[in-house]
Amino acid sequence: MKVALATWNGRISPVFDVARQILLLDVADGRVIARREETLPGDEMQAQAGQLATLGAQVLICGAISHSMAAVLAGKGIRVIPFTAGAVEEVVAAWLAGSLPSAVLSMPGCCGQQKRCRHGRAGQRNERPWACKQEEA
Repeated sequence: MKVALATWNGRISPVFDVARQILLLDVADGRVIARREETLPGDEMQAQAGQLATLGAQVLICGAISHSMAAVLAGKGIRVIPFTAGAVEEVVAAWLAGSLPSAVLSMPGCCGQQKRCRHGRAGQRNERPWACKQEEA
């Protein structure tokens, strides 16, 4: 299985839509058998998704991601684990342990940490395109 992690300075990149770097892992039998860094083409949605598909990524672990980008990736058969934060090696270890998504490795204020994913102050809807949909379930 090929797993891509959007990275920036040794951590998960905070916003995938404009990420330039990924760490691509080949994972077999619960361990990493190969890893390499790849450069993404930039902030054009189809080019980003196309590059991941060309590289054979089956899973993308990333920070915030727009709904439209997530939909394009899903259309290419790439499973997205969004709103992940933390040091790359911590996230890799969590993936290998089968513990992603994880509240400990979630972006601050997202996905159950303080129930702020879709709402701002006083219950006002937050229109951020990357707002977490997990709270709606």
